[in-house]
Amino acid sequence: MITHYQRLLDLIKPSYVHIMENGKIIKTGDSSIATQINEGGFKSIALV
Repeated sequence: MITHYQRLLDLIKPSYVHIMENGKIIKTGDSSIATQINEGGFKSIALV
């Protein structure tokens, strides 16, 4: 499932979250990444 909505992620807890840029996965993690992005934006996560 692809979504940009935190409300949906609150209802359906994903096992993995993938961050994509220009069609490529640049970061993978658990659902805490989505929460962090929601609270602080994409600049709040380290993309390494």
